[in-house]
Amino acid sequence: MSQPSRTRPSGSVTALSEAYDTALLDLDGVVYAGGAAIGHAVESLLTARDGGMHLAYVTNNALRPPEAVAEHITELGVPTAADDVINSAQAVARLISEQVPAGSRVLVVGGEGLRVALRERGLEPVESAEDDPAAVVQGYGGPDLAWGRFAEACYAIARGVPWFASNTDLTIPSGRGIAPGNGAAVEVVRIATGAEPQVAGKPLPPMHKETILRTGATKPLVVGDRLDTDIEGAHNGGVDSLLVLTGVTDGAQLLAAPPQHRPTYVDADLRGMLTGQPEVSADGEGFTCGGFTASVRDEELALDGEGEPLDGLRALCAAAWTRAGDGTCTLDAGKALSRLGL
Repeated sequence: MSQPSRTRPSGSVTALSEAYDTALLDLDGVVYAGGAAIGHAVESLLTARDGGMHLAYVTNNALRPPEAVAEHITELGVPTAADDVINSAQAVARLISEQVPAGSRVLVVGGEGLRVALRERGLEPVESAEDDPAAVVQGYGGPDLAWGRFAEACYAIARGVPWFASNTDLTIPSGRGIAPGNGAAVEVVRIATGAEPQVAGKPLPPMHKETILRTGATKPLVVGDRLDTDIEGAHNGGVDSLLVLTGVTDGAQLLAAPPQHRPTYVDADLRGMLTGQPEVSADGEGFTCGGFTASVRDEELALDGEGEPLDGLRALCAAAWTRAGDGTCTLDAGKALSRLGL
């Protein structure tokens, strides 16, 4: 069941790490960027875990197998087992296994994470369209993925072989900025073949299914940095979400979010898991959070008061989302966001 349309961020008196049994954490842009831990991530995760919250890492990045991802998180300072990592390679491998016979060959365009996941489901990874594959699967292969891999996929797809994609994120955060993601590579094959892949990763149901099967979560909180994958995936799964502003989403994008991209909670980073979230209340024709009141004035979003910038952003979200209803807010928010340094 999907969540109702959200018109303002929710508040929580209880720390989120106590209100939810499992954190379903995205990795790139949330826990690390370019391999290095994001500020406050490690200490926040350790505190949440020590308080009894189960930490599960749910990523659309299909490049590395769970063991390698778990080792990386452990090296950053948060001891993690491979079973705590769920990736889109696992979700797409299950999707393929439900449609082709056991033992089938699958042409892989991507990294080792895809090969490991396919073998887990009893499928055989192959490298060439001449290997008689029963399916083609495409996942993020890193910046050095050879152009010829796309050609192999196109040759097989042109023969009628079904095409699957782990995910379609157009971008991925890196230590140097925003880089092309698997979605950009999928577009190359789509343009060349005119075909459409079956997609497994966030925000689509196969990924949510895989996550729940592997974690057993009963009251999960999705924690992510992307509106179109993490937050929409939570919306599609009918669970609550926390958006952190350490990745690709900025204030303007958040204010313009349609209902399926509106998070339950908003915070600067993973420290938001350890605290309650302030209430946003209707105040006359505006919305108040902390010391700020946001309203619509002369067809733009206006902000009055002083206080913590995040409280101002939460108040602006309430004003923008209420005005937009089930649509997208197009009001100018430049001055208000500039006041907050966002």
